[in-house]
Amino acid sequence: MPPTSSLFRPFFTQNPRLLRQPFTSSPRRAEVMTTQVAFAAAAVGIGAYVYMRSGATTAPGTSATGTSSDTKPYFTGFGFRTLKLHSTELVNHNTKKLRFELPDPSQPVGLSLSSALLTVSFPPSNGRWTPVLRPYTPTNALDEPGYVELMVKLYPNGKQSGYLHSLKPGDTMTFLPIPEYAWKPNKHEHVALIAGGAGITPMYQLIQGILANPEDKTRITLVWGVNGDQDIFLKKEFSELQSKHPGRFRAEYVVSQPEAGSTYRKGYVDGKVLEELGLGATQEKNQNTKVMVCGPPAMEKALKGGKGPFAKKTGVLHELGYKSDQIYSF
Repeated sequence: MPPTSSLFRPFFTQNPRLLRQPFTSSPRRAEVMTTQVAFAAAAVGIGAYVYMRSGATTAPGTSATGTSSDTKPYFTGFGFRTLKLHSTELVNHNTKKLRFELPDPSQPVGLSLSSALLTVSFPPSNGRWTPVLRPYTPTNALDEPGYVELMVKLYPNGKQSGYLHSLKPGDTMTFLPIPEYAWKPNKHEHVALIAGGAGITPMYQLIQGILANPEDKTRITLVWGVNGDQDIFLKKEFSELQSKHPGRFRAEYVVSQPEAGSTYRKGYVDGKVLEELGLGATQEKNQNTKVMVCGPPAMEKALKGGKGPFAKKTGVLHELGYKSDQIYSF
């Protein structure tokens, strides 16, 4: 049988974003998978099954193809990689930071800005035969060698999030790299990042990558909508970045159920809030703005419009004056 990478490389090269869809049902998704998405998920599931059940492993210092990887990035090309969990840290009431170590601590990670990792597991609660696949975005700086970090929010009855939260140092997880939006420095004068809940992770990766590049002068506005004050688990990091890059980066928080005496803006990320924050597309400073969205399905639908022949095609962002090619969804 040909290697897994040979079997699926052509399909995933043409359809990388299809991997964002889960193979099994997820509490975060309410949409029905299209035939293409279902095929992509099934193909990955079969590949994962063949790989994991065959006993194949990635030896320290060796790539999935069996060649030495001492001098090349760990995640190169298409292929499954298995990493050992180094440590865990609870960052708030329902989110854990998981650090997975590379075989060589000096080895580059090899993920581009921006990228995600598809996690592949066979949790006991899911039975023996069906893999659980979920995409997560690494949140550590991509140029840091030797490890990748994931921030994982625990969902009620979440198969993968529950499994990841149960892992202990020394346990392993299998990953498949997924290229996302290919960021090009200075292509846009301004990027508006709109996140809901755990959708903050791809935004955090992008913010770090842009601001770490001295040649990139892109301005960044982050709008993060959450349920409660306790859900803002990256405020310290964003405050430091805002102080270090005045005029380049600002973070705004919108809380639907703030605590008594909360200093955060109350409400939801809607057209009124975005206008108040200076994100109307008709404003001259936003003429070359790229808007990126990542959040729960209901939030994304409100912002971008619905799908299907009978759905409303325009959402809040269109009503604010943004064109479809100015909007990207993770």
